[in-house]
Amino acid sequence: MNWVFFSSCIIAVAVDPLFFFLPIIKNYGDSRCIGIDNKLAVASTIIRTVIDSIYFMRMILQFRTAYVAPSSRVFGTGELVIDPMPIAMRYIKSYFIMDLFALLPLPQIVVWRYLHISDGPDVLTTKNALVWVVLVQYIPRLFRIFPVTTDLKRTAGVFIATAWAGAAYYLLWFMLAGHNVGTLWYFLTIEREDDCWRSHCSPSDGCHSYYLYCSDDNRSGNYLFNMCNGTGSQDNPFNFGIYQQALVSGILGPGNFISKICYCFWWGLQNLSTLGQGLVTSTYPGEVLFSIAICVLGLILFALLIGNMQSYLQSVAIRLEEMRVKKRDAEQWMHHRSLPPDIRHRVRRYERYRWLETRGVDEESLVQTLPKDLRRDIKRHLCLGLVKRVPLFSNMDERLLDAICERLRPALYTENEFILREGDPVDEMHFILHGCLESVTTDGGRSGFFNKVQLKEGSFCGDELLTWALDPRSGANFPASSRTVKALTEVEAFALCAEELKFVASQFRRLHSRQVQHTFRFYSQQWRTWGACFIQAAWRRYYKRKMAEQRRKEEEAASRPSSSHPSLGATIYASRFAANAMRGVHRLRSKAAPAIVRLPKPPEPDFGVDDAD
Repeated sequence: MNWVFFSSCIIAVAVDPLFFFLPIIKNYGDSRCIGIDNKLAVASTIIRTVIDSIYFMRMILQFRTAYVAPSSRVFGTGELVIDPMPIAMRYIKSYFIMDLFALLPLPQIVVWRYLHISDGPDVLTTKNALVWVVLVQYIPRLFRIFPVTTDLKRTAGVFIATAWAGAAYYLLWFMLAGHNVGTLWYFLTIEREDDCWRSHCSPSDGCHSYYLYCSDDNRSGNYLFNMCNGTGSQDNPFNFGIYQQALVSGILGPGNFISKICYCFWWGLQNLSTLGQGLVTSTYPGEVLFSIAICVLGLILFALLIGNMQSYLQSVAIRLEEMRVKKRDAEQWMHHRSLPPDIRHRVRRYERYRWLETRGVDEESLVQTLPKDLRRDIKRHLCLGLVKRVPLFSNMDERLLDAICERLRPALYTENEFILREGDPVDEMHFILHGCLESVTTDGGRSGFFNKVQLKEGSFCGDELLTWALDPRSGANFPASSRTVKALTEVEAFALCAEELKFVASQFRRLHSRQVQHTFRFYSQQWRTWGACFIQAAWRRYYKRKMAEQRRKEEEAASRPSSSHPSLGATIYASRFAANAMRGVHRLRSKAAPAIVRLPKPPEPDFGVDDAD
């Protein structure tokens, strides 16, 4: 309803100046006279009455609308006053007088009186009454917009939510000002034409002043029109100044209302925009004062309306401007520090990728200012579906997932950027959402040891931190990374810092279950590498034993004597010789064969506490 009342106030401000178009110059053969446009008079009064009836509803509602007592706002939200008498007294003491005076149907009374008693002298009375009534009532009808906008701000928090709407709002006010100035220019042109006729109307020529206004007994001659046609020649030296353009254009006649209002609107908007620089005035004081008012009003409107409109338009691209300034500062800093070209290229690529992903919005600081419950719901909406795609968390209960989602932090990495390096302390655990990473280990630089895998969507790295968090005996020192993790493409991930992971592990015993243990071991690259090395070492040991057994059987078969009755001494000597020979062969083979790689088993997490079920 406040928006309806606000719209009615804006329309009323635009409709009231239409009463200035009621005076027109009519033609009666060779005669000219000033009359009233009856069709426009009826239409304008009906429209004004309908608009005022809408605002009259607001006045009635103000007598029944509760309010918060200002004296009770010291602590808490305040006390709501619902007693009708204090509500009515509050409205009467504030804006009631202004609203009542703005709703008085004075222009309707003046117009309808003329329509029922139409005579020549009544045209002058109606014309003069209209200008004073409309001008006097226009001020309260303009200022009553401010209480409505105050109610809108109090109920909705902001009056204008978007930048484009704010720019359009201030542009609308500037256009309304141009419309009002144009209609007033039209009315003052009629007044100036009336002054010219009066100055040339002489009783000696058979001209009387009441002949200048349209009636059934109109006898003004055509010479008045020739003397006041606005050409500025020697025959008609009357100087119309800024009103000459309206006389020459022919907009003072009856009919063609659309052309008339558009032409006056263009004139007012043009001179407000140029601060009246193109106006050539006469020495008539009223005309000079009107030109000064146009100049001052245009200057004020430019300072207030156009300045605010520019601020709203600039706010649309404020993030882009911040990005441009930040990019410029980064370039200057990199040039000042003489960074190498490859590092400069990586910095530019990271800033560009972060801008494309976040549009310059600091999501973390924005979310942290919200209440805890709302922050949890937002994190759940943003992260729950993505967290469930990580196999380690896919089968966990909702409370644990909420705790993890609340503590996750978005992380962006560009191509060829290192996330972890082997041997460095691990302070974050990363869960990959999009992109591809390369995980490499040399087991601390062991000669001949190399393992490389690719981590894709759903994988995680920094699993040493989970073992550290689950161990109640772990100290303050972070575990060392056993792998080097490098981004092969642009990577979007969630990061869980060490302190947050330690808190989750200590509060939720579900993280200590056997199911999580098996899932963690299956997807952990550290355990996978150890398992592969363990299987490889076991296979090599088995293969070595099998080959040794086969060689032993071959040697025994070769050393067996051909005679059926060998002597005891010869048999003992042959067996000792064969054993010594096999030891030498095995020693040589063991030196020639590759060494069996034995990778130490990763530390076991504390999975001692299982689920209750």
